[in-house]
Amino acid sequence: MEFQIETLNNLNNVARAFLTSFHEQKVFAFSGEMGSGKTTFINSLLNVLGVHNSEGSPTYSLVNTYDIPATGKLFHMDLYRLNDESEAYDMGIEEMLFSNGYCFIEWPEKITNLLPENTIWVYIRKEVNESRIITIENGY
Repeated sequence: MEFQIETLNNLNNVARAFLTSFHEQKVFAFSGEMGSGKTTFINSLLNVLGVHNSEGSPTYSLVNTYDIPATGKLFHMDLYRLNDESEAYDMGIEEMLFSNGYCFIEWPEKITNLLPENTIWVYIRKEVNESRIITIENGY
């Protein structure tokens, strides 16, 4: 499955279509180069889910937690500063991944061995014209 984001103006429409495509799945691994738009897209997903005061990327805190009225907890993780999987265990990663709440994970490559089999991998690629291509794969 693939989505294209031409401009920031159609970001919420793509986010809405993205969420509609995944009814049961809750764990999403967002992969892409620095500056590809992972945090921007996740913030749009948060907006569509009803979070209008998102805190941005949790680069230093590693995780931001939100309460979504319709679906419960949502965990936005930025694992860029994580050194190893033991640090993920220390932050309670298992509880978050298996909480039945949404998990939006940036830099998931750092914890590949810990992710559930039904994780949705979301690859974001920045094009020469500044548009973004989002490619989705089920599992890993």
